[in-house]
Amino acid sequence: QVQLKESGGGLVQPGASLRLSCVASGLAFHSNAMGWFRQSPGKEREFVAHINWIGKAIDYGNSVKGRFTISRDNTLKTHYLQMDNLKPEDTAVYYCAAWRRGTMSSEEAEYVDFWGEGTSVTVSS
Repeated sequence: QVQLKESGGGLVQPGASLRLSCVASGLAFHSNAMGWFRQSPGKEREFVAHINWIGKAIDYGNSVKGRFTISRDNTLKTHYLQMDNLKPEDTAVYYCAAWRRGTMSSEEAEYVDFWGEGTSVTVSS
């Protein structure tokens, strides 16, 4: 059974940083693409970042480019999302995502194979 467990969310002020972590179990992990999505109330789940199995192909959603950094540690079966210069519009529940393939096929949430339960990030003064 695949399990993805996020941690690291919280309440921060604008301009602050947070690092999210996602620990995977039940997956090979080293051969899986991993990523992050987010969802705000009343909005669709939005692509945030993707990293392929070996960490050589990385993609970001337009709204986070230059501020967020995704990385992975295959030995720990963990991937991370470093979020810098956070803005109020970054407020959302952030979900860990995994694909069966080594590279994501699409930024659409419907193509994600496995989801975590989410961790809440609130950016407010």
